[in-house]
Amino acid sequence: MGILHRLIAAAALCLWAGTAAAECRPDRVDIRGEFGTVRFRVELALTPEDQSRGLMFREEMARMSGMLFVYPQTREVGFWMRNTLIPLDMIFVDEAGRVVKVHADAVPLDETVIRSGAPTRGVLELNAGMAATLGIDVGDELRSPVMPQDGAAWPCAE
Repeated sequence: MGILHRLIAAAALCLWAGTAAAECRPDRVDIRGEFGTVRFRVELALTPEDQSRGLMFREEMARMSGMLFVYPQTREVGFWMRNTLIPLDMIFVDEAGRVVKVHADAVPLDETVIRSGAPTRGVLELNAGMAATLGIDVGDELRSPVMPQDGAAWPCAE
């Protein structure tokens, strides 16, 4: 391979790496599994205030959108649907970003606590039925730059 070809290959690799890194943004979440890869546009719930409000009082959410809750520590968590008007799927993920539970079709306005059942670092809320439609399941991997990157199953810097 000549020097020109090596320079072109190196430039292409740098461009590709920069593009891949740029695609990992706080307003997006990627999930990969046996179904392939899917991307959602998300709002972040990082503070206790944002987390307590969540998606309450909203009458709709765009199809490939959601809200990502990220906690400062990994722990078991519980959610309810008080004042939430739209049905949701809840994707619970551990510190590595692996899906540990999928709770499908949470009922609007229901105050029954939905528990993670496992140590959880983040929760992605999506429109109800989306997890089943796409085939999102336990063991799939979520990536976001707001999730811990050390030990991530699918880090943003990949």
